[in-house]
Amino acid sequence: MKNLPLRRGGAVAARGPLAFVRLRWREFDWHILLVALSLLVFGLLFLNAMAVADADQGRGDVRIDAHLKKLAVGLPFVVAGLLVPARTLRHNAGRAYAAAIALLVAVPFIGDERNNAQRWIETPVFDIQPSEFAKLALVLVLARVLARNRLEHWRDWGPPLLLSALPMGLVVLQPDLGTALTVVPVSLGMLYLAGAKGRVLVGLAALVTLVGFAAWRMDVGFHGYQAERIETWRESFDADSLIEGRRGAAFHQYHARVAIGNGGLLGKGLGRGIANRTGILPERDSDSIFAVICEEGGLVGAGAIVLLYLLLILLLMTSAAGLRDRFARLTVGGVALYFAAHLLFHAGVNLGLLPMTGLTLPLLSTGGSSMLVTFLALGIALGLGASHEPALDRDAFRRY
Repeated sequence: MKNLPLRRGGAVAARGPLAFVRLRWREFDWHILLVALSLLVFGLLFLNAMAVADADQGRGDVRIDAHLKKLAVGLPFVVAGLLVPARTLRHNAGRAYAAAIALLVAVPFIGDERNNAQRWIETPVFDIQPSEFAKLALVLVLARVLARNRLEHWRDWGPPLLLSALPMGLVVLQPDLGTALTVVPVSLGMLYLAGAKGRVLVGLAALVTLVGFAAWRMDVGFHGYQAERIETWRESFDADSLIEGRRGAAFHQYHARVAIGNGGLLGKGLGRGIANRTGILPERDSDSIFAVICEEGGLVGAGAIVLLYLLLILLLMTSAAGLRDRFARLTVGGVALYFAAHLLFHAGVNLGLLPMTGLTLPLLSTGGSSMLVTFLALGIALGLGASHEPALDRDAFRRY
């Protein structure tokens, strides 16, 4: 009899390594899942239009069948995230972080080099980008550390800052500046959710900015092409300089902005933009998909996508605010920050507000590792939001 499940408030409580049967389906955040699936469908529409345009022009740059295969592999990771109990995530957060760091350390020795960077490890299914998995591992380990760390003393800041700096430094060495930069808002955001004072975080952000600026000015820690990208970005605020460099260093920035400007209010229509018809915009299915959305959907279409993305982030934050368990609250909040950081940097780069760097837009762009991490993070957030494990820490009944 002791193995029989007991029903409590619409959930089935059972012992075992999996938590799927312990979810409170009445409290499941179906609206979050619906928004995420909507973004996924919009991404498929734009990617299919790219594939059709390529086929019409005799190109094979974007293949919808390859993307669908990655989706088939990635979607089960949503369920996998749902199955993991909070206590299992909490107890294994350190192991996940250690595994991610080990993969980052291994990249220089067994990684594949492409486009002046060594970021990928080849596998029979698709290539793995360890830096993507490191982001989720960092969210989990920070949630565990900050679950008991109230940041009340200066010594309390050491562990979370060191945990954030290690993967960031390893990713910079690959080099992958864009991915490394996403660690900053995620880490600072989680520190804020954990109770850090805003003025201290502003000071830390200013310090990181000053260090980065000094390193760039002194040409320390930057590869030649990275320094060139920053200089090109700085000069691109002058229209004449941007046009002058359109066949050189400013090629990607120029064509991204041209595509965005071509969209106007209502856009050119799916597959009818210059970026798709000519195929001239680099990485238009991944790092530059926002520019394609702007050109083919216009201000109205791109604005709707951004609002939908912001709604996803807001709903995740709202779900986090309703959780009593501090670890679960910080983890779900960290997942929201993961999406927010990608939106900020991806859109900022394409609009010319940030230096050119490669970063996908989760749920919309292609990319195997990014897709797996996105689905797993989403599943974890949904699972924690519906499990509601009991907690009696001092802020368990506080709503943010």
